[in-house]
Amino acid sequence: MVRLALRTGLRWKLSAAIALVGALVAIALSIVVHNAARVSMLDNSRDVQVDRLDIVQRIFESTGRLQFGAKIDDPALPPALRKEVTGYKRATYLQDTGETAPEVWAAAPIGNDRVLSIHNRFPDRFAVLDDLDQALIIGSAAVVGGGCALGVLVGGRLSQRLRKAAAAAGKLADGDTSVRIRDEVGGRIRDETDDLAWAVDAMSDALQQRIEAERRVTADIAHELRTPVTGLLTAAELLPPGRPTELVRDRAQALRTLVEDVLEVARLDGYAERAELQDVALGEFVSRRVRALNADVSVEIVRDAEVTTDPRRLERILGNLIANATRHGRPPIEVTVEGRVVRVRDHGSGFPEALLREGPSRFRTGSSDRSGRGHGLGLTIAAGQARVLGARLTFRNADEIAEGSTGAVSVLWLPENAPTATGSFPVIHLPDR
Repeated sequence: MVRLALRTGLRWKLSAAIALVGALVAIALSIVVHNAARVSMLDNSRDVQVDRLDIVQRIFESTGRLQFGAKIDDPALPPALRKEVTGYKRATYLQDTGETAPEVWAAAPIGNDRVLSIHNRFPDRFAVLDDLDQALIIGSAAVVGGGCALGVLVGGRLSQRLRKAAAAAGKLADGDTSVRIRDEVGGRIRDETDDLAWAVDAMSDALQQRIEAERRVTADIAHELRTPVTGLLTAAELLPPGRPTELVRDRAQALRTLVEDVLEVARLDGYAERAELQDVALGEFVSRRVRALNADVSVEIVRDAEVTTDPRRLERILGNLIANATRHGRPPIEVTVEGRVVRVRDHGSGFPEALLREGPSRFRTGSSDRSGRGHGLGLTIAAGQARVLGARLTFRNADEIAEGSTGAVSVLWLPENAPTATGSFPVIHLPDR
């Protein structure tokens, strides 16, 4: 099941939250104020009608005349009010017909089961309620608008600091250990963003120290193994000819290669390698080196180019890519040069999904057969050397290029400009589309 995710900025989320809360509060207050004002106006209208009824009753009892439109036994008198008045007590009644100003009745008994009543509307009084509603609407809109502006202002500042922190974290992930997130997001006012930045920097420093310690241990162990391994190889040369001697020499040579590769990985991980740059005709260089490495590999020069690079490191990358294709793929193995791009392809089963997803991993060969000569450092070294050259090394499978094709494809993109000391471009281990 695919879930659709809507990505929005923090400032707009904060703005929407403040606006929603402001709108709810404004609506609630408007309803309370409107109802309180209406109840107050209705109570006032009842009091006015009672005062008028008193005056009308006194005038009627003294002169027999009716004032203010009063009537005796009015046929339009509401039954509920008539029932209430028959108990020899005056009463008021509110007849709301849905109009803005309701009908306000007041009635009193005057003897002989007769009822004196008066009723009126007060449109001028209730017109004030319309003005009050309009003012409440304008005020609510102003509150919501102000809340949105405040949310954009506060959220924008917070979002900007978080974006700076994300950019700094990206640089840190690319290997720039000099970046400090707390310096990027620093401001006059400390908040949770600064606490997060300090925590991430502390975690980064701890990880860097741990990685450096592990790299040094690995390098020291590999360095200390060089002497006994060299002695082992020398002693193997003194053994009498025979199959056991060949096996000892073969395994000793494999151990020596492993020690050298581990030392090289440790140097690459420490960003201590420096490229020795030369101008190289890429097509001719690749043709000569590939013929020297493996004469069975075909080379095609689609377009030649002159590059500034380190020939020794470039040869190391080519050798590892061809060795990986020879060991884990199937022939024919093809090397193509097109401008500054070098492709190495075999016709085997392709790279494992884990390698395409995560990139090369140390001591992982992609094969369950542990009796082979590979130890899983070839592609790791190639990726590290590409970083030193400022190049971009990608891995993909041939079936992603053309349907029905098989094989693994390694693509080396050499930079147009001379690389920096440790490489000017990050190494990307994703299929190139």
